Amino acid sequence: MDTLVVDHPLVAHKLTALRDERTDSPKFRRLADELVTLLAYEATRDVRVEPSDITTPVSPTTGVRLSSPKPLVVPILRAGLGMLDGMVRLLPTAEVGFLGMVRNEETLQASTYAERLPDDLSGRQCYVLDPMLATGGTLAAAIRFLVDRGADHITAVTLLCAPEGTARLEQELADLSIPVTVVTAAMDERLNEQGYIVPGLGDAGDRLYGVAD
Repeated sequence: MDTLVVDHPLVAHKLTALRDERTDSPKFRRLADELVTLLAYEATRDVRVEPSDITTPVSPTTGVRLSSPKPLVVPILRAGLGMLDGMVRLLPTAEVGFLGMVRNEETLQASTYAERLPDDLSGRQCYVLDPMLATGGTLAAAIRFLVDRGADHITAVTLLCAPEGTARLEQELADLSIPVTVVTAAMDERLNEQGYIVPGLGDAGDRLYGVAD
């Protein structure tokens, strides 16, 4: 597994505003959208393309286009939805699937409660969207889910990572024979006793959409 921390001043600038507790939900959603688009440039460096012959106003030439099957973007509900627009802005022809996973706050284990994905993902590149790589359990379970359906290349896009989550992800996915990459805006210090990233930005879902009681 490879981890890429995107080192760019605009990424750091937008992440700083996201972290600020004074940033309200509308501004948080906008900043997350903009930040994901920046991360998507790095995340899609290995997107599969094939030659494409075209004619410009001057002469024929050969360029490239995205190859088939199309990439699949998979936001993990609910917080991953806040990253979807920023990702498909860069990949407008990608297909979108949904994976609902929830973390038990006592055991920190993730379980699937909903999914809308093709049954067969053979030959598919998948881009998984999850704002926080904290304990690593949710993302590891999501990647396993996609691999079990045949996905052969997975890139996870996150806003933040914790070292503990990255280490767990590497351990739990060590037996996979397919490429797995995590692209993130920052590697933070640690997890606290509640499994939250420090300094982090709080609960991404609540900050995107508010607290739903």
